[in-house]
Amino acid sequence: MGNKTKGILALLGLGALAYWKYKNSTPEDQQAVKDKINTAKDNLNKWGNDLKSKANDVASQVQSKVDEAKTKAEDTLG
Repeated sequence: MGNKTKGILALLGLGALAYWKYKNSTPEDQQAVKDKINTAKDNLNKWGNDLKSKANDVASQVQSKVDEAKTKAEDTLG
């Protein structure tokens, strides 16, 4: 059995254990887990949006530099 298979089986085992523990916990504990998941999802979405915004800013700056270089090249040649 390869390392990938062992890793997948380990993840499945951990998932099954987490699911069993969640189902046997109190409603308050279940709500706490849901809240943590929602918070993590919100943080991940915020991080993704920030990353997208920064990438767009960099792309904008690069495009400005390219346009500036084109203008200088045209002025020099023209």
